[in-house]
Amino acid sequence: MTTADTPFSSMPPLAPDDGFAPPPAADDAPIAAAASSDAAAPHAETPATGTPAAAASDAAAPRAGTPDAGTTADDAARKLAELEARHAEVSDAYLRAKAEAENARRRAEEEVAKARKFAVEGFADSLLPVKDSLEAAIANPTASAQQVLEGVQATLRQLASALERNKVVEVAPAPGTKFDPHRHQAISVVPAPADAPQPPNTVVAVLQKGYLIADRVLRPALVTVAAP
Repeated sequence: MTTADTPFSSMPPLAPDDGFAPPPAADDAPIAAAASSDAAAPHAETPATGTPAAAASDAAAPRAGTPDAGTTADDAARKLAELEARHAEVSDAYLRAKAEAENARRRAEEEVAKARKFAVEGFADSLLPVKDSLEAAIANPTASAQQVLEGVQATLRQLASALERNKVVEVAPAPGTKFDPHRHQAISVVPAPADAPQPPNTVVAVLQKGYLIADRVLRPALVTVAAP
């Protein structure tokens, strides 16, 4: 048999655009339906651990035993307020103490200045009666010699009392007293008197009295000293 004699030899060839497609196999229809159903239905499974959705869920949920962010902020604000109040209290106490110290220093300086300025106030007050007595003696030119002598003696007693009240003490060593270079000043060295022999380096006579003020030498006594 030749090709021209076959029954299908007279049929034209099929073109690919004629819309003809082979029918699907019977076994492929259920698989396609199942795949379509799986694509349309949402997944209901719980996200597995380690996926991005699980990490976001774990980050959003507070962990047990971990302080809440709001609680921590409140505690920090409360502590800050307490520290600010304490700082204000300490600053106020410091300023008060500084002002008190400054006032005390100023008062001390004023007292020292007054003490220096009026140091001789008491001594001057004790000398006023002496001046009054001398003026009274001068105001009576017709007084006798005896009266003048008595007035001078009374004035001398007033002066001695004034010096004593101000702790001014006489230094008048008796003959035979050991020479003290801290309170005595030797004017000369003389032989000891024949009628009253005394050891060397002792006071023979006082030429001028000395004075102490509060155990400090105001003026040494001028004396003569026995020769060795």
